[in-house]
Amino acid sequence: MEENIEKNDNFYIIEAELLQNRVIIWNSKDGSELYKNGFYGKPLGIRKPKSTDFDRPLELSLFETLYLLEKDKIILRDSISKSIIDKKSFKEIAKKIHDRFEEKYIIYSNLRDKYVVRPGLKFGADFAVYEHGPGIDHAPFIVHVLPSNEVISAIEMVRAGRLATTVRKKFVIATINSDKTVSYYIFSWFKP
Repeated sequence: MEENIEKNDNFYIIEAELLQNRVIIWNSKDGSELYKNGFYGKPLGIRKPKSTDFDRPLELSLFETLYLLEKDKIILRDSISKSIIDKKSFKEIAKKIHDRFEEKYIIYSNLRDKYVVRPGLKFGADFAVYEHGPGIDHAPFIVHVLPSNEVISAIEMVRAGRLATTVRKKFVIATINSDKTVSYYIFSWFKP
């Protein structure tokens, strides 16, 4: 791969590579720096990093990739042609890979501007939201993205609430309104 591309403010853009449906930062120093400055990605082969310094490539989620592209923190290259993939093209690729990518990305981006947002699959949700970051604090929220017109059954609501309570998190449903604003519905469970 080529050297990092210099920017005029003495900050360089980190190179990432799109391999089919995965995005990898091969330079472990760059990956470690990105992880250290925002808990982006996951070092390959390390389940729960104990340190922000590691000597492994870093895998980014599709949401993290688009967010970092929009913030001009990374450039993305195709693994075969080595050509640069711009934000618009990557978004189209991600929409083909991930169901409801655009809608979920709006929620991810809205949350990521304030919190550390990680995949929430192990909690049965779209995202786990941290105030400070994994290893520093526990995620107080799990967020499930639903279309604003989708109906959720009482059984699904109870199931989600029980899961959230079991893992000691608040269950949040996030929707995008017709005016493109985001609404969050937080469920608190209590015993009468």
